[in-house]
Amino acid sequence: MAFIARYFKFAERDTNIITETRAGVTTFMVMAYIIAVNPSIISLATKGHGPDQISTIVMTCLIAGVMTLAMGIIANYPFAIAAGMGINAVVAFDLILGRGMAWQDAMAVIAWEGIIITILVLTGLREAIMRAIPMTLKRSIGVGIGLFILFIGLQEGGFVVAGSPLVTRGLLTTAPVLVFVVGLALGLLLMARKVKGALLISIVVSTILAILLNQMLGVDKAGFIPGTAEAPKEWLTNFGNNPFSTLGAPLGSMLSIWTKPALPIITLTLVVFSLMLSDFFDTMGTVIGVGEEAGLLDKDGNLPGINRVLLVDSVAAIAGGLGSTSSNTTFIESAAGVSEGGRTGFTAVVVGLLFLAAIFFAPVIAIVPQQATAPALVIVGYLMFTIAREIEWGEIDDLFPALLTMIVMPLTYSITNGIAAGFVAYVFLKAIHGKAREVHPLMWAVSAAFVLYFAADYIQILVK
Repeated sequence: MAFIARYFKFAERDTNIITETRAGVTTFMVMAYIIAVNPSIISLATKGHGPDQISTIVMTCLIAGVMTLAMGIIANYPFAIAAGMGINAVVAFDLILGRGMAWQDAMAVIAWEGIIITILVLTGLREAIMRAIPMTLKRSIGVGIGLFILFIGLQEGGFVVAGSPLVTRGLLTTAPVLVFVVGLALGLLLMARKVKGALLISIVVSTILAILLNQMLGVDKAGFIPGTAEAPKEWLTNFGNNPFSTLGAPLGSMLSIWTKPALPIITLTLVVFSLMLSDFFDTMGTVIGVGEEAGLLDKDGNLPGINRVLLVDSVAAIAGGLGSTSSNTTFIESAAGVSEGGRTGFTAVVVGLLFLAAIFFAPVIAIVPQQATAPALVIVGYLMFTIAREIEWGEIDDLFPALLTMIVMPLTYSITNGIAAGFVAYVFLKAIHGKAREVHPLMWAVSAAFVLYFAADYIQILVK
């Protein structure tokens, strides 16, 4: 115990093993949905063209577990890693279904994207770019992520749904929404009373309520996603189907994808570039936002030792590709554990061990309905939004880019889009205000890259 406390610097960060363990369990509970959601996108939504579902479940847990352990032990920060939402959708709906790529080829694209980001980390360019971002934009990224998380929570809880106009209020008379409302009320009550483990308690109680409602109303009428809010059909993962079969399968496509006539090399290059930018800045936004919430940033808004965080995250992208689970990245839901007091890598170690354990108990984890974890996301979103009071509300050349960053993230369902819009607006407004010298050279370069990012669809049309 003494060694663990010294290694993870409990005293320096004013924490202890009980708090860190509770934070790790909370983070895992909030992000455990990925165990079921990632295979549903990569394997089921691809209509037989993706990797095996059982293998994807097991590999999702394995890669997330190993890389989160690495984050905790090497970087000593409470950041958890798993298959990234968004990029997995690109793999399924764009590369596999849209472009007709074999899933092994699509995963090889992800591995290449990870390799490029790793090179940027090793050369110091990724960290240099993060340091070049002005403090106002850094804080607006954190606020934007908070709004994004809150929006996701409201959506997963069924309170906000697609409609006319674009989004509207969902039906409040359904059992899933009742579970969400009760969970949110309980979470807020416990948070207001400063009860330790508030989010975790809310998740557990909400899950129990969901199971009871499912039993009372019947599976067909209750409205929960099949397989959740009910006793699992199997308690242990079935290892009889060689669940590790997809590990390393993309290796054979690493070179051949660049020579296939079905996808021109310029198009493939643009795809890799777009994925790289998305992965690059999603992680940057998450690290800044969660680090700010945890009070881990220095006076300049930088995370000490961030290069270790970025290296583990970059290698995780490669591992996700070669493990056939899509790019693995630092998870925004890490903020849930931080809100429970997680401040060191031991929180990540707990999350990693739970992911590895979930290999054997994936059916049990999958019974937690999204309406039970959604309240935690709403509360975490609020906590991250409070960073807004630290923003210096100045002139239009600072204020408008900050606003654009914050609002575009939830509206486009993308951290990268928000950062891109804010960066381009910042450089543009500084230039027309005669303040071009205030812009760091790397901000000019990154903003130019984002212009290409926005123009990628037009470029692909021109080269066809």
